[in-house]
Amino acid sequence: MTDSNATKPIGFLFDLDGVLIDSESEYSKIWTTINEKYKSGIPDFASKIKGMTLDNILKNFPDSEKYDEIRDMLHDLESRMTYRWLPEAKEFIEWLVNNNIPRALVTSSDDKKMEHLREELPELEGLFTEIITANRITKSKPDPEGYLLAASMIGADIRNCVVIEDSMQGVNAGKNSGAYVIGVAGTWPAEEIEPFCNVIVNNLGEVDKDKLIDILANS
Repeated sequence: MTDSNATKPIGFLFDLDGVLIDSESEYSKIWTTINEKYKSGIPDFASKIKGMTLDNILKNFPDSEKYDEIRDMLHDLESRMTYRWLPEAKEFIEWLVNNNIPRALVTSSDDKKMEHLREELPELEGLFTEIITANRITKSKPDPEGYLLAASMIGADIRNCVVIEDSMQGVNAGKNSGAYVIGVAGTWPAEEIEPFCNVIVNNLGEVDKDKLIDILANS
């Protein structure tokens, strides 16, 4: 079934890192390096902040006078990263484009990160109906603000949308929004995020798209 048969407007809402692009392992290294220098005092820091906006991450460091230094260090390390599509991700988005199904990118990334991403994967942004970055929201995941805004922007009720996420913060944001949630295992073990998801997959190629659209259209 495609969206032409859908009884209600539907939407596909995607996280970026760990869902569409292969970057989470690099970010773990980056934040471990930053945390070693600026010492948040939080065990397993790199894992616990996944899905959070930079402004919210910075609040975990005790010395606010160092925030600009941390931000600069992050952007410097990000500028050296190479972004690649995860398996089946681009094909999945292109299928949505070809079937005229609204889709939004909802990412905790800031504009600086998005500039570099544009250089590495220039086709990515053009594949989405709407893009919600950290600069367009005030509350970080697991708050659902970004996903609720995305659903509104594409003209769909959040209950008729699917959120596709990989982090604990992200799947909770999806659940808190009221959307159908697909968890992509890898960044977090499947058994840890499964309680907050409707479905768990290893990559987007495992998603039964026609079945999912039936579910969303009749929610």
